[in-house]
Amino acid sequence: MLRRWPLLVAFLIGCAGAPAVADLPERLEREVLRVCADGNNLPFSNEAGEGFENRIAELMAEDLGVPLDYVWSPQVMGFVRNTLELRVCDVMIGAVAGYGFVQNTNEVYRSVYALVVPEDSELEASRLTDPALQGRRIGVVTETPPLVPLRRTGAIIQSYPLMVDTRVRAPVRDAIEDVVAGRTEAAVLWGPLAGYYAARATPPLRVIPLVDDDSGARLDYRISMGIRQGEPHWKDWINDFIDRRQDEIHAILAEYGVPLLDRRGQPLSGPDGGGS
Repeated sequence: MLRRWPLLVAFLIGCAGAPAVADLPERLEREVLRVCADGNNLPFSNEAGEGFENRIAELMAEDLGVPLDYVWSPQVMGFVRNTLELRVCDVMIGAVAGYGFVQNTNEVYRSVYALVVPEDSELEASRLTDPALQGRRIGVVTETPPLVPLRRTGAIIQSYPLMVDTRVRAPVRDAIEDVVAGRTEAAVLWGPLAGYYAARATPPLRVIPLVDDDSGARLDYRISMGIRQGEPHWKDWINDFIDRRQDEIHAILAEYGVPLLDRRGQPLSGPDGGGS
């Protein structure tokens, strides 16, 4: 199947405006938590329940006191239309804040693109304009925000496709493997992907969140949950859940190596912040 990275999907198709939603009454009683998810999209979710969005969904179901059920659909264009809008499921665990096709809840977490380097690398750049990146061979997924600033800095770009058949290609894994093998000196990847795959490399790689970037590219994003428009009671419940269980949510994300930012855009530190 062809897939674009989840963060980018929101901005590639979200600008078209939200579709009309049938004016049906909001469901006030929930016998099951029905989650819209991609069944082959680690570290976010998969059908085996191994992603961090699976873990957060389990926490929600436990809090609601109801069973958890999934509606699986590839997270490509049409995902919301084929899931939330058909009312076959009731929540997306991860949606970029401001995504026009859904009603966003409060922020679940905030993350940022990161530089991934070998553990013994002297590269310490936390901004794409750092002169230390000039002339370095750096992997980056095409059409993602870091690409243009890296070119301007003078990095030698090793590009990986944004749109792939995930049955045969895994661009982020390819980027990580190239760093391990020394074919590139670093990679710049979306934080949750960077942290997850870097920790599973052999040997593990170091992740440097680009929190000091001054290139003008948008590198950090707030991630909310996505629900249908016109469901204020459901939104209120989820917002309350996020507030009450935020520490547990952050602890789950930290287990997956997600670089987490606070409200000022600086790394969270401590056992549930993903900081070092």
